[in-house]
Amino acid sequence: MEMLAPYTTLRLGGPARDFAEATSAEQLVSLIAEADRNDVPTLVLGGGSNVVVSDDGFDGLVVKVATQGMTVSRDGEQVVLVVEAGEDWDRLVARAVAEGWSGIECMSGVPGLVGSTPIQNVGAYGQEVAQTIRCVRAYDRRTRQVVDIEARQCGFSYRDSLFKRDLSRYVVLAVTYALDLSDLSGQLAYEELARRLGTEAGGRVPLDRARAAVLELRRGKGMVLDPDDPDTRSAGSFFTNPVLTAEQAAELAVRAPGHPGWDLPGGLVKVPAAWLIEQAGFPKGYERGPVRISTKHTLALTNPTGAATAADLLALAREVRDGVREKFGVTLVNEPVLVGCDLGE
Repeated sequence: MEMLAPYTTLRLGGPARDFAEATSAEQLVSLIAEADRNDVPTLVLGGGSNVVVSDDGFDGLVVKVATQGMTVSRDGEQVVLVVEAGEDWDRLVARAVAEGWSGIECMSGVPGLVGSTPIQNVGAYGQEVAQTIRCVRAYDRRTRQVVDIEARQCGFSYRDSLFKRDLSRYVVLAVTYALDLSDLSGQLAYEELARRLGTEAGGRVPLDRARAAVLELRRGKGMVLDPDDPDTRSAGSFFTNPVLTAEQAAELAVRAPGHPGWDLPGGLVKVPAAWLIEQAGFPKGYERGPVRISTKHTLALTNPTGAATAADLLALAREVRDGVREKFGVTLVNEPVLVGCDLGE
């Protein structure tokens, strides 16, 4: 049996009953289809950067996506990229910056593979992939067909998509992105990044400057994978920023007058989870046995020595979630996919 911990950035996870690597889309579809015909549970594993696998592992077939390839074409003032799911995301971003393809530069340093980006609607520093995705090619396990799903059909929202809401149905095979032909970044929507670059929100800077600044910011938060930095032994942000209704926001305003937040359409309010966690008594570096909150970034839960178990990490996550809920009446939601485990109520 293959241990799954080495395939995750948290270095957590027990054994897989069966394990296979798919190096082509055809092989990936074949492996999944055969498993489905035989009623074998399957887990499709990308870069392992957004997943927590239980200590019991996975009692079925784990398919590691290792497909490679990209085609490039011109469409007016845009370049269209069709990228296989197994390509490394940051390698794609680096090439886009070098080639003068604008639209994904603020997502530099995000770990994982291309196939994961539409599932999570990956985003960082004011950009998200929903802004550039034209189409997602996927294997539909319900109809047993390869389908092309246009962006408008993908149900993209904050860190969510059609694919995430029904993980058991779709296997992403390739993603089509449309990027602007420009040496300048998109309009900077994230104030921290704009300040770092010496401009205002809405400004634009050369692509290489935007990438360098994002990588610098991410390294400062332990969000760029580094074997010498124990804070990067994580799944990135463990909790999403909660989006509250007007009623929930009013209740939070009573409990925490002057709390930070962003107004969204429809009277919704997004509140920074990091602020809630810190104000609930969980600072950077907070430890619970062999796991801790990152010393650089409150949203990351880490396995700093590699000696923890998934149970240890989930216990810390529950403690943080319950502490925030008790103090503020807001329930944080995990961002990583939990395999064979959950946070309970």
